[in-house]
Amino acid sequence: MTRLFNDPVAFVDEATEGFVAAHSHRVRQVPGGVIRSTKSEPNTVAVVIGGGSGHYPAFAGLVGQGLAHGAAMGNLFASPSAQQIYSVARAANNGAGVLLSYGNYAGDVLHFGQARDRLISEGIPCEMVKVIDDVSSASLDEIQKRRGIAGDLTVFKIASAAAEAGYSLEEVVRAAEAANLRTRSFGVAFDGCTLPGADDALFHVPEGKMAVGLGIHGEPGISEQDIPTADELAELLVKRLLEELPEGVSSAKGARASVLLNGLGTVKYEELFVVYRRVHQLLQEAGIEIVEPEVGELVTSLDMAGASLTLFWLDDELEKFWAAPCDTPAYSKGSVVSAEQLGDAELDIPDPDAIPDATDESKETADKVLAALEATYRVIEENEEEFGRIDAVAGDGDHGIGMARGGKAAVEKGREVKERGAGAGTLLRMAGDAWADRAGGTSGAIWGAALHSLAMAIGDEKKPDAARIAQGVSDARDNIMHFGKAQVGDKTLIDVLVPFSEVLSERVEAGDDLKTAWQAGAERAEQAAKDTAGLVPKIGRARPLAEKSKGTPDAGAVSLSMIIRAVVDVL
Repeated sequence: MTRLFNDPVAFVDEATEGFVAAHSHRVRQVPGGVIRSTKSEPNTVAVVIGGGSGHYPAFAGLVGQGLAHGAAMGNLFASPSAQQIYSVARAANNGAGVLLSYGNYAGDVLHFGQARDRLISEGIPCEMVKVIDDVSSASLDEIQKRRGIAGDLTVFKIASAAAEAGYSLEEVVRAAEAANLRTRSFGVAFDGCTLPGADDALFHVPEGKMAVGLGIHGEPGISEQDIPTADELAELLVKRLLEELPEGVSSAKGARASVLLNGLGTVKYEELFVVYRRVHQLLQEAGIEIVEPEVGELVTSLDMAGASLTLFWLDDELEKFWAAPCDTPAYSKGSVVSAEQLGDAELDIPDPDAIPDATDESKETADKVLAALEATYRVIEENEEEFGRIDAVAGDGDHGIGMARGGKAAVEKGREVKERGAGAGTLLRMAGDAWADRAGGTSGAIWGAALHSLAMAIGDEKKPDAARIAQGVSDARDNIMHFGKAQVGDKTLIDVLVPFSEVLSERVEAGDDLKTAWQAGAERAEQAAKDTAGLVPKIGRARPLAEKSKGTPDAGAVSLSMIIRAVVDVL
């Protein structure tokens, strides 16, 4: 278990402070994460990676010359917020655009997508590559739904080497995508990890058993079996990965591949070497030329007991970039020419706490916005346990906790910026950032996106009318569906948000005042939430246990419908 900490709430901040102090010649801290402390070549692409903390050396440990230019760092196992990603990307930008790369998790997809839109709106070209290497998380037919695990390293390394070689943003994306589609990983776990201050692990694997295909956050695997010998584990991992050769690799025999045997936290190096001994034998027997393999901790999960194997199938360009030198706190190869240290005056770091000017009308509206946030938090607080109970049927049971953390943070931030004279739009935007930062997970990303969309519609100038509010809700719906890829019928909060938005817009267009229209939408939302009990989840962490959730409504849908109802009185 995770034993050494002070205040669990401060764990990530204190770990980051210590990490930067230990590696100040390679990295420096900026709001939202870290960037290289050394100068990069002007007018080259910046590669910014990121994700939740708790996976060291991913993600901060991979920042440095020849590898990533910056890393956005979320809370433990939680996506960084759009504000964090944006801030790190601004600081890392070298003038030729930014590539954002991350593992394919719903919260990351939402937040990195929002950050990309904001960067582009400010004239900074930006593209994204989400890593999809885990073969156990979806079939080959649905490869874009696969999650990213230890294969993060191959994609990040290739993208960064291409940027270092002076490739354009378009060409860096091409190289990164080529690496992505030629990377396959498969993992197992023997037991779960323990968050700092927690009494027990996030999950357990039955005694004497091994979970096959389990995700790095404890997402369900595909089966359980008796714990094998080291050789038997090697044979299981190699057999599965050789069953699926990527496009462009017609036969394993004669192919070149790098091999990554990754420990997830408590499987130690000597054990990994015993396993790798047999992996190496099997791959040689298959006729594969092994190029610069890696054995060790590459993407971990705190103290999770487990390991994964990655095959990265090379071509000439990918091999060149894989072998290119780099120097980071956790991963180095070859020899780099030391660059000059970056000066403070050369950084472009936006002030996340700046309050834009607002009209008196907007400041008055901010009172109502804060009251709505307070009503939202009250209903979450009253139903936190129930939200968790519903979520635990087929998910990880953290929906209530996450919503409570996010709602409380949003209210606290809202009160703070209201005292500082914020308008309604700014109050909502900054409350959304606070919600996303503190809540983490998919629900944090979704609620951050929703409040941002409303903030953009409301602004800091005019008192919003019913039509503007309805448009903000519609924008929130569209943004969440665009980035999260959920549709009506997938058993998510979209099953409530879409009908609510439709009824609200219809009633406002028909001439109803906001409260009357919202009330009608709230009634439709409540029914829609109940109706999700008859659905099975098609995306998200509950998807592998889809049938188990039938008969129980979706936790996100239920919480949204209750919040919509709670806001009626404020209106």
